[in-house]
Amino acid sequence: MAPYFKEIICVFMYFVRDLEHINRYIRWAESKYPNIKILQVPHWNLTYIFRGGTYCVPNPKIKLLKLADIDESIRLQTGISYSFFGMKKADSLNRRLMLSSYGDTPISETNKVYPLSDWTNKEVLAYVNQKNMPIPVRYSKKASGGVGFNLECYLWLRENHPEDLKKILKAFPMSEKILWDYDNKQMLQHE
Repeated sequence: MAPYFKEIICVFMYFVRDLEHINRYIRWAESKYPNIKILQVPHWNLTYIFRGGTYCVPNPKIKLLKLADIDESIRLQTGISYSFFGMKKADSLNRRLMLSSYGDTPISETNKVYPLSDWTNKEVLAYVNQKNMPIPVRYSKKASGGVGFNLECYLWLRENHPEDLKKILKAFPMSEKILWDYDNKQMLQHE
């Protein structure tokens, strides 16, 4: 999108801020595209994590947010009128249903644009490769989301970016149970 707009505001929703393997992509984008500004905000899903107490002490006073809340907040903060999302119908059944409801145009009536809605993961990776962009991290062979409380992500981080894993464990110390359970299971299987 960079060649077509004077300024682009990118929003990165973090799980834990300042993970080096993520910052590498952010630094690359900032140096490659001088007309972008990257805002980092907590992922909306963190409100559910903190309120429910997933690997942390629950806080029932946390207001639950949705992606639409983040979008609205960024629009108010920046004055932008259009939001572009990288969601694809191929991501999940829910995404397929949502994006199909917009008909032939990838633009909703709320100025939300979904330019990749009809793309497959394979097509996205081919485009990334063609444009010499860095390949996104895949934490497992499964269709991967971002950083989160899942074994594949924790194992990948332990093997490839242990300092980032330490940052996550500092923010969510109880989540070390994910690796503890895995390591104990492995040990029992080898006895």
